Amino acid sequence: MLKKLLLPLLMISALLMGCTTQVEPDGLTIIATSFPSYDFARSVAGDRANIRMLLSPGAEAHSYEPTPQDIMDIQNCDLFIYSGGENEAWVTDMAASLELDDNKVIAMLNTVTPLTEETVEGMQEERHHLHHDESCRNSHDTGYDEHVWTSPKNAALIAKAICDKLCGIDPANASIYSANTAEYERQLFRLDEEFRALVENAPRRTVVFADRFPVRYFTEEYGLEYYAAFPGCSADTEPSAATIAFLIDKVKEKNIPVVFSIELSNGRLASAVSESTGAKVLTFTSCHNLTREEFEGGATYISLMESNLLNLREALY
Repeated sequence: MLKKLLLPLLMISALLMGCTTQVEPDGLTIIATSFPSYDFARSVAGDRANIRMLLSPGAEAHSYEPTPQDIMDIQNCDLFIYSGGENEAWVTDMAASLELDDNKVIAMLNTVTPLTEETVEGMQEERHHLHHDESCRNSHDTGYDEHVWTSPKNAALIAKAICDKLCGIDPANASIYSANTAEYERQLFRLDEEFRALVENAPRRTVVFADRFPVRYFTEEYGLEYYAAFPGCSADTEPSAATIAFLIDKVKEKNIPVVFSIELSNGRLASAVSESTGAKVLTFTSCHNLTREEFEGGATYISLMESNLLNLREALY
């Protein structure tokens, strides 16, 4: 509710400040809400665009709120890319108020076949959280899982959608965008083949996430069974005793060698399950965000997913 009250005030502030907006001297300007959209955009646009990521490296996506400068930048950019999911419900109200041109906006959720969030056996159902549920779920009753990019094949579809938009916005450089996209698709399809071969030859098909589970598109793509503490967009971080006991029992029952935590997690639940089972704790990143060190070190979607490939091998073999 607080976000709904603040957003109109932020937009008014942005409009009043609009006269001070600085226009980039060269290339297009692209605003991306999170790391995946940022990284896909720079892979397609190359040096033909100035790209800004709204979510700071290391920040928690669930707590992000746009500033007047953010809204001003979105209003004046050539292309705006966002997830389209419930964690970015603020975008819906903002887009309507600013009357953003549909030809200059991409919701990644709309570029793929969406999956709904699901609650599997043992998963703790989300308790009521005013700051999360009422500000998000009321605007997105479909309950779609927004983490569409966790499948490399979906990442290729998103990259193609970005390419199509950029070619329409900047036809003079369409051949550059198309060539960049073709090369990026080659890398993504190679990554897809490596994951597929890994899973097809593995003695196990079950993974355990002692954490939130934001990678349903990934497990669906490669036919993996999973158990997890919370859904991907859950605001809960403290598991019940029943949830902890269930995960411990499943790890023991199925002789699971690895329990996963996700990026930027405190990892306490994974550590607790590890201590009771002897399973190793590893990170499986959804790529939704990354640390400041990773960002400054040049990490990409491809490099983060390659790390997932290595960690998944330990979990399945």
